[in-house]
Amino acid sequence: MSDHAEESARPAKRARLDDNTTPSLSADTSAPAPQATATAPIAPIDTDLDREVRAGITEYVCPDNLGFTGVLKQRYTDFLVNEIGLDGQVLHLKSTNVPRKQGKKANGEKQNGTDAGIKKDSEGKLLLKEETGDVTMVDVPGAEVVEQKIPAKTEEAPAQEDATKETKGGEGTEIKPEEEKQEPEVELAEEDRNTLNDIFGAETTDQIVKLVGQIRRKEHRKAKDFKAVIAPPIADKEKRTQAHQSLRRIFPNLLESSMEEDQSLRIKATPPAERKGKNKGRGGGREQGDAPSRNKGQSMWEELGGEYLHFNLYKENKDTMEVVGFLGSKLGGGAKAFGFAGTKDRRACTVQRVCVRKQTAERMSSFNKILYNSAMGDWEYQPYNLTLGDLKGNEFTITLRDCHFQGEEGLDFAQRRQLADTVVSKAISDFSDKGFINYYGLQRFGSFATSTDAIGCKMLQEDLEGAVQDILAYSNVALAAADGTLPEDSTVLVSQDDRNRAKALHLWRTTGKGGSALDILPRKFTAERNIIQHLSSRNGRNGQYDRKSDWQGALMTIPRTLRLMYVHAYQSLVWNVVAGHRWATHGSNVVEGDLVLVHEHLDKEPSRAPAAPSSDIDANGEMVINPSGSENANAGAQQFERARALTAAEAASGAYSILDIVLPQPGFDVEYPTNSVGEFYKTFMASEKGGKLDPLDMRRGWREISLSGGYRKFLARPLNELGYEVHEYTKGDEQFVTTDLERVKGESKKAGDEKVDVEEGEEGEAAEQKKIAVVLRLQLASSQYATMALRELMKAGGVKAYKPEFMGGR
Repeated sequence: MSDHAEESARPAKRARLDDNTTPSLSADTSAPAPQATATAPIAPIDTDLDREVRAGITEYVCPDNLGFTGVLKQRYTDFLVNEIGLDGQVLHLKSTNVPRKQGKKANGEKQNGTDAGIKKDSEGKLLLKEETGDVTMVDVPGAEVVEQKIPAKTEEAPAQEDATKETKGGEGTEIKPEEEKQEPEVELAEEDRNTLNDIFGAETTDQIVKLVGQIRRKEHRKAKDFKAVIAPPIADKEKRTQAHQSLRRIFPNLLESSMEEDQSLRIKATPPAERKGKNKGRGGGREQGDAPSRNKGQSMWEELGGEYLHFNLYKENKDTMEVVGFLGSKLGGGAKAFGFAGTKDRRACTVQRVCVRKQTAERMSSFNKILYNSAMGDWEYQPYNLTLGDLKGNEFTITLRDCHFQGEEGLDFAQRRQLADTVVSKAISDFSDKGFINYYGLQRFGSFATSTDAIGCKMLQEDLEGAVQDILAYSNVALAAADGTLPEDSTVLVSQDDRNRAKALHLWRTTGKGGSALDILPRKFTAERNIIQHLSSRNGRNGQYDRKSDWQGALMTIPRTLRLMYVHAYQSLVWNVVAGHRWATHGSNVVEGDLVLVHEHLDKEPSRAPAAPSSDIDANGEMVINPSGSENANAGAQQFERARALTAAEAASGAYSILDIVLPQPGFDVEYPTNSVGEFYKTFMASEKGGKLDPLDMRRGWREISLSGGYRKFLARPLNELGYEVHEYTKGDEQFVTTDLERVKGESKKAGDEKVDVEEGEEGEAAEQKKIAVVLRLQLASSQYATMALRELMKAGGVKAYKPEFMGGR
């Protein structure tokens, strides 16, 4: 299929999110203790209400409505999330079976392997030629799938089982041991070897020479069939340039190199065509003979409908990356082989669209037998990939248990039930009509002793040492839990990972022993691990342990998406505080100086030239909208979305509603409201809480944290009307909804099927009294927070997080 055809077949898409890659790290040697700094203030054990106030979340659109409380996510089936595609359709897992007919023609039309590019081996298994002429096993629609018996517990193993080989971008197929033994010896001039030793060191040089030998022996194999060599980080730019040039000079047309985020070099084989094209007479005939095979192989995918297999992924109580990583380990390509629009909640039952390239539905369907609490289905071949941001939003079905309502004191259960209907129906009616303040949710600001916005503020203040120390801050409560010194009457629940984190960071702070700290620190804490490893490592240029004060270098080792999350969190704090001020000052009135997006109101401005929206979404799903003249990283686009201030006449005209108004995230390339709200940006950011920053001075010497800014809608409304149900129950684990997987299997979970953490003594009490549960159904856009929607519906302190999530002591 041509590129043009693929482009025309692709649906209109939202902008993409940044990739969130987490490098694998190993413990490093110890180093001298870092300079001591004051331990970050320990956050007290507080409620979400206190955290909301600190995050600037203070106002309600309908503050006079009665509120209610309820327990959220007591069971993971209490939180159902179904992705809404760009076409507006809500995704549901409908079938895990593979239809007999796939693509443009029935599979039965391909008889005896006579389709172009398809052969059978001596055992009757189907084979498909690859570009290089080598033959590899592949599942073909209609073919018998040979199952590999794998114990069901294999999913419990880390999805990084292929970490010993490079899998990024599809690389990493290991050369077999017997092939290694037959590698020709690479003759290397002594001068060239000395050059490589000086740049990379002897060990890495040996790995490079070994790779070259493998390439020369199998010169027609694909680049991904050779394990890439990852050279240690090279901080000096001139030395990196020398490294690239030396590799090209010494091994012409065989190796290519590129710099990773941590300044290490990835050295890998060049594509076969480049090797052949530069070595005339070697393999030219075979290259010509391969062309028909490539065309025939591609023809098979075109007959199916495209080379990307799209499917619905259902999961329970699992992270998206956990399931995708497991599937990737079975395919051999890692998680990078898959595309999806966004990650979904862990403690939930979720359905989302996922795709994988050049895999058949038959093969992927066979993995359903070894998936635990997950399933795939609803297969479809398409000519396009899925990328982050390719969704309209999500539909939530939320069960709130043990609900209590304002004004219920002294009422019997029947009266409480009637009050529940009254309170919830009024809240939902106003919510659907008037919307809610589009606050950034608490998850934007982290859950540890020091919030992510505080770290971002220090980065913008260019206090990089303070930012590093805040990332490495820990709670004395978590440390006490790790040491077993918590008071006996303490009710704080601290997870084992958080205990180990506090213990590791305390060890690092007091002794400076990086290796010992990294041995204790769980690998999930990527930022902390990367920082400690960098500060405690030896400088490759001089062999000294002199990185203990290299704060920017330490921050640069954090994956970029995570690193930018800190400064984006500061922007979110400012936005939240300003939004609360805007509502308290002007309410739902449109006033002179308010900002609107130009492209949304072209019909009201016939004299203005159209401005096409840019395709840019930040790492957390919020649209970034740039005014004209933007100098941000997306400056290659022809046009940008722009915002402008309303005149007094426009504000009074009635042509604009409060739902049209946007507020800027602070940056050097945005317009600010030309009214008192714009002045408030200056007032707040200049304050102690605002970091004593200037909204008109957001450029920094470190270019990465020079924020261009963006815009966000002030108010948000759900995508459709909300629905609700009120239930009475006595059993604490009674389920009120049916999941997609239960529908597919034709069964319904009964109370007790799902393990629920219950405090000692609660079970009997729960069975003796009636309780009220409320089930809410709502659809939100991808940039909106369900927790903020619940906050508007339930009012202050309404949502009670279920205790066994073990988030205490942070």
